[in-house]
Parts: sequence; C-alpha cells; structure tokens
Amino acid sequence: MAKAQTAILDKAGIKRAITRIAHEILEYNKGSEKLVLIGIRTGGDHLARLLQSRISEIEGVEVPLGSVDITMYRDDLAARGNLPIGKTDIPFPLDDKHVVLVDDVLYTGRTIRSAMDALMDFGRPSTIQLAVLIDRGHRELPIRADYVGRNVPTAREEDVAVVFDEKKSPFEVRLIKP
Repeated sequence: MAKAQTAILDKAGIKRAITRIAHEILEYNKGSEKLVLIGIRTGGDHLARLLQSRISEIEGVEVPLGSVDITMYRDDLAARGNLPIGKTDIPFPLDDKHVVLVDDVLYTGRTIRSAMDALMDFGRPSTIQLAVLIDRGHRELPIRADYVGRNVPTAREEDVAVVFDEKKSPFEVRLIKP
C-alpha cells in the first residue's frame, strides 16, 4: 500500500530556515569565535555545510566544519545487525569550542545522545548546542534543540523525510503517513 506524502517545506522554506538558524547561532554565541559545526551523517552533515556557507556570508569568516558517524555509538546496534559504518571527520580540536551539532530531523533524541558520546571521544567542548531542520517531537530522552527550523507535530506512525538532490542540497521536507 502506497504511503501518502505531503510536502511541508520547500527549497525556499529550507533556505529561510537555514538563514534564521545561522543568525540565531551567531547571536547566541556573540559571533563566530570558537564556534565549530559538526553534522551528523547522513543528512545533518549536508545541512551543516549549508549553515557554514550561510554563516560565512553573514560574518565573512569560515567556521570549521566536521562530521560524525554515530553507528558504533547507537544503543540499538545489537538489534539492528550489521550497519554500514561511515566516516567521522573532525579535523580540529574540540577542546574549549562551542560545538553546534547539526541534524536533519529530531525525533526520540537517541541519535543526538549517540552523537554527543562520539564527540566526547574527540575532546571536551565548552558547550554542545543542537541545530535541527525539523523537530517532530516524541522524545525518549531529555534532549531539546537550541535552534529549530520548523516544529512539525507528528504521530508516532508517521515519518518525516528531508529529501536531498544529487548535489546533497535539501530541496524538500515531506511528511509521510502510513
């Protein structure tokens, strides 16, 4: 049976959300000093790249960019079986940095917990902040986003998908109903 899909954010809406998040990050951190962006593979890393570009346009500085793969930090690894392991690329120290962790969709909070565990293996940041394009609710852990593109209340059986083009740019966010 086909699932009903509804576009809830188009390319222009995504661009506006990224711009707003970039401004909020800069305002909260009083600029870009000691700021680094780390995207969670695979989705958050593409959005982190867009945030880096937007912050660069606003501030005239290129904020360091990294990515983290959380596969080995998942709490359901045994139940999931063999998952492909991606590459973590953090080519700078995290000590005393303001890390903005970036993901596409925030749901239960378990992905974020795994990502924070992974980050701690790379150093001790001053702060870890969370930026997400979509917050769909249904937390299982006490985690909240500091920067949200859009809140989308969902039912547990629904899904939210950020769709990327061949250049890894997001062009649509879809709500998928069973």
